[in-house]
Amino acid sequence: MSEKKTPRASPTRPKKAPKVRPADPGSISGGFPLGQTGRTHPPIGLGLWSLGRWSHEDEQRTRTTADHAIARGVPWFDTAEVYGTGRSERLLGDCLARAGPAGAGAFVVTKLSWEHLRRSQVRASLLGSLQRLGRASVDLYLVHAPDPHVPVGETMGAMEQLWVDGKTKAIGVSNFSLGDLEAARSALTHTQIVVNQVRFNLFDREEAEPIEEYCRQHGIVLEAYTPLARGLLAGRYLDGGTVPAEVRRFAHRVFEDDQFPGIKARGRAIRDLARKEDVPMASIALHWLERHGAAPVFGASRPEQVDDILAAWAIQPPADVLDRADELARSPP
Repeated sequence: MSEKKTPRASPTRPKKAPKVRPADPGSISGGFPLGQTGRTHPPIGLGLWSLGRWSHEDEQRTRTTADHAIARGVPWFDTAEVYGTGRSERLLGDCLARAGPAGAGAFVVTKLSWEHLRRSQVRASLLGSLQRLGRASVDLYLVHAPDPHVPVGETMGAMEQLWVDGKTKAIGVSNFSLGDLEAARSALTHTQIVVNQVRFNLFDREEAEPIEEYCRQHGIVLEAYTPLARGLLAGRYLDGGTVPAEVRRFAHRVFEDDQFPGIKARGRAIRDLARKEDVPMASIALHWLERHGAAPVFGASRPEQVDDILAAWAIQPPADVLDRADELARSPP
């Protein structure tokens, strides 16, 4: 009589572990080709929108945050002349100067105000920004937003001259629609638009989706601001808590009464996915943008927030997880 054999269990496919990137100073590698400049746009950066807008104590805390970001190897810093009416640029310039070689090597972006788009104003605006930043040139100069009352060709001609004069190593735009982009590109002769910075995240795609393919075809990097939807895509506000009035004011429609309940439900579903896959929720949000050819520019007001973002960036979720998150973000409540 033969021995009865116990049926063998079917082999289960091992779960694919997320890729972990080192997050030590200077180790944030990768990025996107910066048009035809031969340079690379960093993959992630710190936006200093809040700098200079608060009390002295708030500014000191954010100064500490910027110092910490430089020390942690964050490669890209984004500011604008309108942020704190120049105080943001001045504070960033101070932090970079104190950091020595690490600060000197940072990729620095600032923006021309929508109030200064006339030819006679453009050069003066950048010279003022350079003085506050303490730099001879910036890596990238953006038009912060278009103004329908000022011909885009007038502004872009002046921007191009700043590139010719070496005051900026590249030029770009922000908050430009497809039509705005086409008009701006057609106004240039010697250089190209290499960046369009727009609001872009899993929950808010209204500005990015109409221009995504155009930017890909023309070598324009999408810089994504509010990549975590004011913290929602890192788990904030999903279990209650008061959303500050300032967050509501600058968050487009995400926190409006007719939208927020459904978005919270989708956010919890994405958080459940992140827990199941054992990755930070923010990892999914950040690397979803990277896969769309977008470079996230995040905000932080405390050093530990920088650490949290870098920890999330260091973990790259598998592609199928990003696909599922995309489905959940689009699904009806």
